[in-house]
Amino acid sequence: MKQPGELRSARWFGAGRTSGLRSFSHRSRMRQLGVEGEEHLGKPLILILNTWSEINPCHMHLRQRAEQVKRGVLEAGGFPVEMPVATLSETFQKPTPMMYRNLLAMETEELLRSYPADGAVLMGGCDKTTPALLMGAASAGIPAIYVTAGPMLRGNFRGQPLGSGTDMWKFWDDARAGLIGECELAELECGIARSPGHCMTMGTASTMTSAAEALGMTMPGMASIPAVDSAHYRMAAASGRRIVGMVWEDLTPDQILTRAAFEDAVATVLALGGSTNAFIHLIAMAGRAGVDLTLDDFDAISRRVPWLANIRPSGTYLMDDFYTAGGLPALLGQLATVPGALHLRRMTANGHPFGENISDLPVHDPDVIRSPGTALAAEGGVAVLRGNLAPDGAVIKHIAAEPRLVKHTGPAVVFDDYADLQKRINDPALNITADSVLVLKNAGPKGGPGMPEYGMLPIPDYLLAQGVRDMVRISDARMSGTSYGACVLHVAPESFVGGPLALVQTGDPITLDVAARLLSLDVPERVMRERRASWQPPEPKFERGYGALYAEHITQANEGCDFGFLARRGRNPEPDPR
Repeated sequence: MKQPGELRSARWFGAGRTSGLRSFSHRSRMRQLGVEGEEHLGKPLILILNTWSEINPCHMHLRQRAEQVKRGVLEAGGFPVEMPVATLSETFQKPTPMMYRNLLAMETEELLRSYPADGAVLMGGCDKTTPALLMGAASAGIPAIYVTAGPMLRGNFRGQPLGSGTDMWKFWDDARAGLIGECELAELECGIARSPGHCMTMGTASTMTSAAEALGMTMPGMASIPAVDSAHYRMAAASGRRIVGMVWEDLTPDQILTRAAFEDAVATVLALGGSTNAFIHLIAMAGRAGVDLTLDDFDAISRRVPWLANIRPSGTYLMDDFYTAGGLPALLGQLATVPGALHLRRMTANGHPFGENISDLPVHDPDVIRSPGTALAAEGGVAVLRGNLAPDGAVIKHIAAEPRLVKHTGPAVVFDDYADLQKRINDPALNITADSVLVLKNAGPKGGPGMPEYGMLPIPDYLLAQGVRDMVRISDARMSGTSYGACVLHVAPESFVGGPLALVQTGDPITLDVAARLLSLDVPERVMRERRASWQPPEPKFERGYGALYAEHITQANEGCDFGFLARRGRNPEPDPR
């Protein structure tokens, strides 16, 4: 256990005249803030990094939750300080919050490093905030715990429960097919997202907050609690109390974010039928923790982990059902019965081994949380593909695809970028059929820019009207975790940097074979060499600003899309507070 004089903040504040002029200055400025010495000296100073903003509906309750966190910190004898950080609103930020994930990670790391923080409470939940905050905390290396925003209430439309994102895609296709009109759309606008909190499907937000809990960076049960449930208030206060204990115990992220923890997070994502975006984020997060996590690890774990969570978009229920069925701890308890699926002895943020947090927990609805014996599928729901079209890998959430498409060969219909797709997708002259393979180029990390969620390419209106609801679609983009369909994503290397996807032409036959983990462009190698010789790299997207920094340093999807200079190991010394 640390002693008060060993606190990191003691280097800023010291005690008395012998501590020096700078410490005197720091103490005097605390008095300027209205804080007496007995309120903070000798106590852990806890930074609360809050992603609340007035344009992020997923986080609009986090200003209030921060008050509960502060209450917990004060109850445990710490001193809380709330600081705003970038909000990364999935709903509004363009071209995509993914472009700014690393900016928030860098902001998190540098705030924790440059201020007198002894520990940190990280507050987020919307898709990119979870990996960004945890990446920054892992790099900063001080004790940290995560408070997740929680899922919103279920939506409602004429007596039907709605899942945000998932049902938006469904009803929008119905509107394009002429099955519903403006009146129905107006009702849906008001009924699909009804409260604070992130998407209540197993989209990227719920997937990544669940991964954070599986990693051990939250209090047990945190990720499943609905945003407006009173249990969420109590868990926020409990997290505030716990971070003070973590400081005295010097329980830092490197003791929690081990290889075993990341393997368990991958297993959790796959058992949940979670978002494909987790592949990119977990690889990046692992890199910050010094763990070499690859797509091959995901595929190997996928082959031995069953799909247990019956939650949309791949399943039936919503996050509120998941919570009342027992939540993530109950699901992890079921997963732990699969031999070798989880590492139960590793340490977690609450100070107990992982296995103690998930043992002897009942499942209250066995249709929502399945046992290994009643699993929705014997293997995880995402496959890693390779082949001459994706030498560095691609991913597909095959449990969200129509079964007829998991082994398919069809002619490519190619779009050079998203603007081209929007302009021409409904052109009858393209002769798109249900057997065609839609291909989108220049939507990757550099080409997007930022790898936007364009990967659920729209099906032409005339095919929707014929009842077609799924096709094979291939891109170097991502897709929303709330989406569904036979969408091959994250093709690496991306087309913008000259990956094989750049060489595909309309009419080329493409084969997808999920069982064989194959994605191939069925064109003679001689033809490919000729096309490559004539390929010209596109002009850079940015000439200045953060965009230029991003373009110069972003890595590919299979490497986590981190900045190389942030991901690499090396010295980043503590500031001298003198």
